[in-house]
Amino acid sequence: MPDPTSAPRDGASRPQAETDDPRMNAALEWFVRMQDEGASPDERRRFEGWLAADPANAAALIRAKALWDRFDVVADQTEGRRGARIDRRKVLFGGMTVGLAAGGGAWLASRPDLFADYRTGIGGRRTVPLPNGVRAELGADSALSLDGAPDGGRVVLYRGEGFFEVPPGQPFKVSAGLVVAGPDLARASGTRFDVKRLDDMVIVTAEAQAVAVDARSDAPLSVAQGWQARCAPALPPVLAQADLAAVTAWRRDRIVFRDAPLPQVAAELERYGRGRILLLGSGLGGLSVTAAFDAHRADKALDVLSETLPIRVSRLTPLLTIVRAA
Repeated sequence: MPDPTSAPRDGASRPQAETDDPRMNAALEWFVRMQDEGASPDERRRFEGWLAADPANAAALIRAKALWDRFDVVADQTEGRRGARIDRRKVLFGGMTVGLAAGGGAWLASRPDLFADYRTGIGGRRTVPLPNGVRAELGADSALSLDGAPDGGRVVLYRGEGFFEVPPGQPFKVSAGLVVAGPDLARASGTRFDVKRLDDMVIVTAEAQAVAVDARSDAPLSVAQGWQARCAPALPPVLAQADLAAVTAWRRDRIVFRDAPLPQVAAELERYGRGRILLLGSGLGGLSVTAAFDAHRADKALDVLSETLPIRVSRLTPLLTIVRAA
């Protein structure tokens, strides 16, 4: 009977210098192997046995995905690319070693959101009165700080989502990564807009009046009322008409998706529940979701989706949910 505590045996040797943590090494092996839709039923049973054998294995799998994502090496892995996978894992562990050597100070410096002036927790929402009559509302798992003088007109959105209502003629800017957004004073008389930051992607939506967006990689642009700009690093902003009902739903404790890719849905649901959602299988990225959920019952969303999408949902621990193709 296969040993459920061992990493998958795929014929590739593991360099001894990759890591001093066998559990993490096994978690990385399993995470990559389960991306392969050619994984056999026996391998999937061994994977589930490994996860069930020790709660620490599930925690290691979560860390493995986070590390893999950080180095931009999550991709659909197929049988013919195993050699490339090993090289990438070397890069990953090299970076992890450097990070550990740098110590906790470097990690804290990379997480300014931990010291933000205003924060919300998982599933939380709060209204924040800002200087000069500006009103802000923060969505779930968000962090915001005043930038500069206390009476200044600039804030930093470190993560999550914020809605901003700015009085007529009031200069105000929201910085989110490489994106700066605020009222287009040449065209606006009182502005309401939404800024959403998910990793490196920033989405700015003009709910009322026009919003000026500077993505620092292109000329500033004016986003008209009812439109939004999607900004990603090294790419020009993409303008599109906004679905304002979906964009503003979180302020009514609703989560609304319209033709949203399943990975985007999973990332959004993580803001409303503790733990991680892992999508295993490259085909899942092609599934789209149109649905609406009560934000207070977001933990039921995946079960509802499994009734209409070809997916299977497994809750291995309260902190780890795995989604596979059905």
